[in-house]
Amino acid sequence: MDNRLIKLYELLLSYYGEQEWWPANSPYEVMVGAILTQNTAWGNVEMAIARFEGNLNPEFIRDLEMEALKEIIRPSGFFNQKAVYLKSLTSWYSQYNYDASILRREPMEKIRNELLGVKGIGPETADSILLYAFNFPSFVVDTYTMRLCERYSVCAGKNYNAVKQYFEQIFEPDAALYNNFHALIVTHAKTHCRKTPVCAGCPLEETCVRVGVERVSLT
Repeated sequence: MDNRLIKLYELLLSYYGEQEWWPANSPYEVMVGAILTQNTAWGNVEMAIARFEGNLNPEFIRDLEMEALKEIIRPSGFFNQKAVYLKSLTSWYSQYNYDASILRREPMEKIRNELLGVKGIGPETADSILLYAFNFPSFVVDTYTMRLCERYSVCAGKNYNAVKQYFEQIFEPDAALYNNFHALIVTHAKTHCRKTPVCAGCPLEETCVRVGVERVSLT
């Protein structure tokens, strides 16, 4: 049992509280958001989603002309390729009649493998969809996770699959916990553990070894 990783979760939870991610009106909106958030800030995703004007559903995107879809999602950046990805993802979802309850009855690994076969979906996007759209216990690893593990000296591994497996070995399969832990990591990374960290007032200040962080001598 890796007490350091458990301690990390407990400290973040105590400081930031429950995060209640992902803000969306439907599983499909989460799926769309997982595509649109690639290589952009969440604020840009919110602007793109608002431009659907309440029509963010799979049938609407299925029937929408490609150029019109590109124009709607333009604020998210990389809109040419993301429009293609959204069409591909929507086509995949159609085999489940756009019904999350049908999809949730399938084995998680089957759905994950299918998602990884959809154009534009890599491991992080696939796991985000599994966890946040369909409530499968699949831990999401991102740049923030890798950064925090390195600085806090959690020896989780050096690549996506290794880190994912490490977290899932330490914690029992629990979608609510995985959801909250990943959200806590993102919140903490944006607040304190930035590229240039803000260590003053950090809830991990007393236990973090700050691996890779430049130390400024005062002498």
